[in-house]
Amino acid sequence: MDHMQAALFDMDGTIIDSEPYWMTAERELVESFGGTWSEEQGYALVGSGLWNSASLLKAAGVDLELDDIVHRLSDRVLTQIEEAVPWRPGVRELFQGLLEADIPCALVTMSLRKNAVALAHAMEKELGQPVFRAIVAGDDVEAPKPNPEAYLKGASALGVDIQATVALEDSAFGAASAFSAGAVTIGIPLHVGIPHNSVHEMWSSLEGKTVDDLATVWRTHRRQDAS
Repeated sequence: MDHMQAALFDMDGTIIDSEPYWMTAERELVESFGGTWSEEQGYALVGSGLWNSASLLKAAGVDLELDDIVHRLSDRVLTQIEEAVPWRPGVRELFQGLLEADIPCALVTMSLRKNAVALAHAMEKELGQPVFRAIVAGDDVEAPKPNPEAYLKGASALGVDIQATVALEDSAFGAASAFSAGAVTIGIPLHVGIPHNSVHEMWSSLEGKTVDDLATVWRTHRRQDAS
């Protein structure tokens, strides 16, 4: 194994800045049942599994089954994304470079598959060709992030060893998932912090980042891990 073979991307907060959309959906849903939902409560859920989030919303007064909460939140977020896709800086340019280098990419998200597919279609429309060769979504796993299952499935779906991949994440839960799975993990914190012991490197954004930058991070840290 002498080179990076694939890139694994989180979605919310990494490819798109959709966390404000999620917080809007959460607040509206809780308030519709007469409760209150703070910004701090919303940030505490960033990167976690949807059913975990749904259980906390239920505790806040949302009188629905967990599956119903998950789908209501997801549909509200999807509506907002369809109105305006909040791309993160540099992400489209990096995907263009990965396509040109023929490096396979997987989307590894705790959002529902329908939301992930919608995002994949939006990116395909932006770049004129499909970007993701695999999607692992929240309804595809038994254990949500920070469990490593999602990233292990992402690498397996691409037919590569997890240790030959670079993963990009914006949240503590997501970074812990990728890191524990064995991917070289780059943290790009946005709305919440990421512990340094859950990533190999921390970037402020993807703006100006290239395939060579990803490959350099992979080589540097695989060499260190092997020594």
